[in-house]
Amino acid sequence: MSEVLRACAVFFLYAAAAMFAENAVFSRALGVSRLVKLVDDSTVDTLVFGGLMCAVQLISAPLAKVANSLIQPFEFRSAIRPLVFILCSAVAFAVVLGLVLLIFKSAAKDIVAVLPMATFNSAVLGVMLLTATQGFSWVQTMGFALGSGVGYTLAVVVVTESQRKLRSRAVPAAFKGLPITLIYISILTLAIYAFTGHRLAI
Repeated sequence: MSEVLRACAVFFLYAAAAMFAENAVFSRALGVSRLVKLVDDSTVDTLVFGGLMCAVQLISAPLAKVANSLIQPFEFRSAIRPLVFILCSAVAFAVVLGLVLLIFKSAAKDIVAVLPMATFNSAVLGVMLLTATQGFSWVQTMGFALGSGVGYTLAVVVVTESQRKLRSRAVPAAFKGLPITLIYISILTLAIYAFTGHRLAI
Protein backbone atom coordinates (compact mmCIF):
# COMPACT_ATOMS: atom_id res chain seq x y z
CA MET A 1 0.00 0.00 0.00
CA SER A 2 2.84 2.40 0.84
CA GLU A 3 4.38 1.77 -2.62
CA VAL A 4 1.13 2.75 -4.30
CA LEU A 5 0.86 5.92 -2.20
CA ARG A 6 4.48 6.78 -2.94
CA ALA A 7 3.91 6.26 -6.68
CA CYS A 8 0.80 8.48 -6.57
CA ALA A 9 2.74 11.16 -4.70
CA VAL A 10 5.55 11.08 -7.30
CA PHE A 11 2.99 11.22 -10.12
CA PHE A 12 1.26 14.30 -8.71
CA LEU A 13 4.58 15.94 -7.80
CA TYR A 14 5.81 15.69 -11.38
CA ALA A 15 2.42 16.78 -12.73
CA ALA A 16 2.49 19.87 -10.49
CA ALA A 17 6.09 20.61 -11.48
CA ALA A 18 5.19 20.37 -15.18
CA MET A 19 2.16 22.63 -14.65
CA PHE A 20 3.98 25.39 -12.84
CA ALA A 21 7.75 25.24 -12.38
CA GLU A 22 8.45 23.45 -15.67
CA ASN A 23 5.55 24.84 -17.69
CA ALA A 24 6.06 24.01 -21.38
CA VAL A 25 5.36 27.60 -22.42
CA PHE A 26 6.62 29.74 -19.56
CA SER A 27 9.87 28.01 -18.65
CA ARG A 28 10.89 26.38 -21.94
CA ALA A 29 9.08 28.45 -24.59
CA LEU A 30 7.72 25.26 -26.17
CA GLY A 31 4.77 25.95 -28.42
CA VAL A 32 4.68 29.74 -27.94
CA SER A 33 3.66 30.33 -31.56
CA ARG A 34 0.84 27.79 -31.17
CA LEU A 35 -0.26 29.47 -27.94
CA VAL A 36 -0.50 32.87 -29.66
CA LYS A 37 -2.52 31.30 -32.49
CA LEU A 38 -4.90 29.69 -29.99
CA VAL A 39 -5.40 33.00 -28.18
CA ASP A 40 -6.49 34.72 -31.40
CA ASP A 41 -8.58 31.81 -32.70
CA SER A 42 -12.11 31.92 -31.30
CA THR A 43 -13.11 28.80 -33.26
CA VAL A 44 -10.89 26.54 -31.11
CA ASP A 45 -12.20 25.58 -27.69
CA THR A 46 -9.35 25.82 -25.19
CA LEU A 47 -10.57 22.96 -22.98
CA VAL A 48 -11.07 20.63 -25.95
CA PHE A 49 -7.57 21.44 -27.18
CA GLY A 50 -6.12 20.92 -23.71
CA GLY A 51 -7.93 17.62 -23.22
CA LEU A 52 -6.72 16.32 -26.57
CA MET A 53 -3.19 17.45 -25.85
CA CYS A 54 -3.20 15.69 -22.46
CA ALA A 55 -4.48 12.49 -24.09
CA VAL A 56 -1.84 12.65 -26.84
CA GLN A 57 0.96 13.27 -24.34
CA LEU A 58 -0.17 10.47 -22.03
CA ILE A 59 0.11 8.07 -24.98
CA SER A 60 3.14 9.50 -26.81
CA ALA A 61 5.42 10.07 -23.79
CA PRO A 62 5.62 6.40 -22.71
CA LEU A 63 5.92 5.36 -26.37
CA ALA A 64 8.84 7.78 -26.78
CA LYS A 65 10.47 6.38 -23.64
CA VAL A 66 10.32 2.83 -25.02
CA ALA A 67 11.42 3.91 -28.51
CA ASN A 68 14.32 5.91 -27.10
CA SER A 69 15.56 2.86 -25.18
CA LEU A 70 15.33 0.75 -28.35
CA ILE A 71 17.49 3.13 -30.40
CA GLN A 72 20.18 3.55 -27.70
CA PRO A 73 22.54 0.91 -29.19
CA PHE A 74 22.73 2.80 -32.52
CA GLU A 75 25.47 5.40 -33.07
CA PHE A 76 23.13 7.60 -35.13
CA ARG A 77 20.39 7.64 -32.45
CA SER A 78 20.57 11.44 -32.09
CA ALA A 79 19.89 11.88 -35.80
CA ILE A 80 16.84 9.61 -35.92
CA ARG A 81 15.37 10.52 -32.50
CA PRO A 82 13.19 13.41 -33.85
CA LEU A 83 11.75 11.12 -36.55
CA VAL A 84 11.06 8.41 -33.95
CA PHE A 85 9.28 10.95 -31.73
CA ILE A 86 7.14 12.15 -34.65
CA LEU A 87 6.19 8.52 -35.33
CA CYS A 88 5.21 8.21 -31.64
CA SER A 89 3.03 11.32 -32.07
CA ALA A 90 1.44 9.75 -35.15
CA VAL A 91 0.61 6.58 -33.21
CA ALA A 92 -0.88 8.68 -30.39
CA PHE A 93 -2.85 10.66 -32.99
CA ALA A 94 -4.33 7.43 -34.42
CA VAL A 95 -5.26 6.10 -30.96
CA VAL A 96 -6.89 9.36 -29.82
CA LEU A 97 -8.68 9.70 -33.18
CA GLY A 98 -10.12 6.21 -32.78
CA LEU A 99 -11.26 6.95 -29.22
CA VAL A 100 -12.87 10.25 -30.26
CA LEU A 101 -14.77 8.61 -33.12
CA LEU A 102 -15.88 5.82 -30.81
CA ILE A 103 -16.94 7.93 -27.82
CA PHE A 104 -18.00 11.33 -29.25
CA LYS A 105 -19.95 10.24 -32.30
CA SER A 106 -22.11 13.36 -32.71
CA ALA A 107 -19.43 15.96 -31.84
CA ALA A 108 -16.51 14.05 -33.37
CA LYS A 109 -16.19 16.34 -36.40
CA ASP A 110 -15.42 19.46 -34.32
CA ILE A 111 -13.02 17.59 -32.03
CA VAL A 112 -11.17 15.90 -34.91
CA ALA A 113 -10.62 19.31 -36.53
CA VAL A 114 -8.53 20.37 -33.48
CA LEU A 115 -6.68 17.06 -33.04
CA PRO A 116 -3.82 17.63 -35.55
CA MET A 117 -2.98 20.95 -33.91
CA ALA A 118 -3.00 19.32 -30.45
CA THR A 119 -0.77 16.45 -31.63
CA PHE A 120 1.91 17.82 -33.92
CA ASN A 121 3.47 20.76 -32.11
CA SER A 122 6.71 21.58 -30.35
CA ALA A 123 5.18 21.23 -26.87
CA VAL A 124 4.32 17.55 -27.43
CA LEU A 125 7.74 16.87 -29.00
CA GLY A 126 9.44 18.72 -26.13
CA VAL A 127 7.67 16.60 -23.52
CA MET A 128 8.69 13.42 -25.32
CA LEU A 129 12.30 14.60 -25.50
CA LEU A 130 12.40 15.55 -21.81
CA THR A 131 10.75 12.39 -20.51
CA ALA A 132 12.84 10.11 -22.72
CA THR A 133 16.24 11.70 -22.08
CA GLN A 134 16.02 12.79 -18.42
CA GLY A 135 15.85 9.26 -17.02
CA PHE A 136 12.28 9.62 -15.69
CA SER A 137 10.57 6.56 -14.27
CA TRP A 138 7.24 5.42 -15.72
CA VAL A 139 5.27 7.21 -12.99
CA GLN A 140 7.31 10.39 -13.44
CA THR A 141 6.85 10.20 -17.22
CA MET A 142 3.06 9.93 -16.95
CA GLY A 143 2.89 12.70 -14.33
CA PHE A 144 5.07 15.03 -16.38
CA ALA A 145 3.05 14.32 -19.55
CA LEU A 146 -0.27 15.05 -17.84
CA GLY A 147 1.05 18.12 -16.03
CA SER A 148 2.53 19.56 -19.23
CA GLY A 149 -0.80 19.26 -21.02
CA VAL A 150 -2.69 20.88 -18.15
CA GLY A 151 0.01 23.55 -17.78
CA TYR A 152 -0.15 24.38 -21.48
CA THR A 153 -3.93 24.74 -21.22
CA LEU A 154 -3.53 27.03 -18.19
CA ALA A 155 -1.04 29.11 -20.18
CA VAL A 156 -3.57 29.55 -22.99
CA VAL A 157 -6.26 30.55 -20.47
CA VAL A 158 -3.96 33.06 -18.73
CA VAL A 159 -2.88 34.71 -21.98
CA THR A 160 -6.47 34.72 -23.32
CA GLU A 161 -7.77 36.44 -20.17
CA SER A 162 -5.00 39.02 -20.41
CA GLN A 163 -6.08 40.14 -23.86
CA ARG A 164 -8.71 42.52 -22.47
CA LYS A 165 -6.04 44.35 -20.47
CA LEU A 166 -3.58 44.29 -23.36
CA ARG A 167 -6.13 46.06 -25.59
CA SER A 168 -6.00 49.07 -23.25
CA ARG A 169 -5.56 52.54 -24.74
CA ALA A 170 -2.48 52.91 -22.55
CA VAL A 171 -0.62 50.44 -24.79
CA PRO A 172 1.29 52.36 -27.50
CA ALA A 173 0.05 51.74 -31.04
CA ALA A 174 3.39 50.21 -32.09
CA PHE A 175 3.02 47.49 -29.43
CA LYS A 176 -0.64 46.56 -29.93
CA GLY A 177 -1.47 43.00 -30.97
CA LEU A 178 1.29 40.41 -31.23
CA PRO A 179 4.19 42.53 -29.82
CA ILE A 180 2.48 43.28 -26.48
CA THR A 181 1.31 39.65 -26.23
CA LEU A 182 4.88 38.40 -26.65
CA ILE A 183 6.16 40.93 -24.09
CA TYR A 184 3.46 39.77 -21.67
CA ILE A 185 4.42 36.11 -22.21
CA SER A 186 8.09 37.00 -21.70
CA ILE A 187 7.38 38.65 -18.34
CA LEU A 188 5.30 35.64 -17.24
CA THR A 189 8.13 33.37 -18.40
CA LEU A 190 10.62 35.16 -16.14
CA ALA A 191 8.23 34.91 -13.20
CA ILE A 192 7.59 31.16 -13.73
CA TYR A 193 11.27 30.50 -14.43
CA ALA A 194 12.09 31.89 -10.99
CA PHE A 195 10.17 28.96 -9.45
CA THR A 196 12.83 26.56 -10.76
CA GLY A 197 15.45 28.15 -8.49
CA HIS A 198 17.70 29.65 -11.17
CA ARG A 199 19.48 32.89 -10.47
CA LEU A 200 20.24 35.59 -13.00
CA ALA A 201 23.90 35.85 -13.97
CA ILE A 202 25.44 39.10 -12.73
